[in-house]
Amino acid sequence: MAKSKEERKKGQEHEAQGDKKEKKSKGGDNFVEKKVPVRLHEHYREKVVPELINKLKYKNIMQAPRLENICINVGVGDAVNDPKLIEKTVEEIGTITGQAPVVVKAKKSVSNFKLREGMNIGVRVTLRNARMYEFLDRFINIAVPRIRDFRGLSDKSFDGRGNYSIGIKEQIIFPEIDVDKVNRISGMDITFVTNAGTDKESFELLKGFGVPFVTRETKEESK
Repeated sequence: MAKSKEERKKGQEHEAQGDKKEKKSKGGDNFVEKKVPVRLHEHYREKVVPELINKLKYKNIMQAPRLENICINVGVGDAVNDPKLIEKTVEEIGTITGQAPVVVKAKKSVSNFKLREGMNIGVRVTLRNARMYEFLDRFINIAVPRIRDFRGLSDKSFDGRGNYSIGIKEQIIFPEIDVDKVNRISGMDITFVTNAGTDKESFELLKGFGVPFVTRETKEESK
C-alpha cells in the first residue's frame, strides 16, 4: 500500500533527527591540534627587540625593525629547451618552503635566446608570518652551514633600504632535497625584506636572528 503524506513527513523527520545525532557523535570525536609557537618568532619578541631598543636607542617598541617577508626566486633559463624543468623546480621549491610557488612567464620575446613571450622561465615564492620564520630558522641553522667552503655571508649585500639579498648556488644544501633524485643543480636568490629605514638597522636585526655575517673586522683578521 502507498504511504500517505503524513506518514512520509514523519519518516523524513525521523531520518533527519538520526542524521543530526550521527553528526554530533562524530563531532565529539574530532581531535583539535594545538598550534606550536614558532621558535624564531618568540626569540625575536623576547630577545631581539629588547637588544635593538638598547643598542639603537629606540623610544618605542614599535620603532624596532621587523622582518616582513622572504622572497625566493629561481631562474630556469633551460626551460626554453626542456619545459619539464619548471615542474621539477616547482616541486623542489614547494618542498623546501612548504608553500606552492608561482611560475614566472617571460614578459617579452628575445630571438637570440629562442625565448617567446609567455613562456615559463622561472619560479618564485613569498613567505610571510609563521612559514617565513620557520624557513629562516632552517636556513640559518641547517642549510647555511652546509654551503661548500662557507666562511660567512657578506655584509655588503644590502640595497640601501633595509633589504638583504643573497645568492645560493646549490639547492641541495637544504635537507628536504633528496640528492639522489636531483637531475640538475640549480641556484636561487633569497631576499629578506624588512621595514628598517637603514641598512644598519636591518643588519642588526638579521644579526639578532643569528645570520652569520662576515664583517669587515673578521675579514681583516683572516688576512
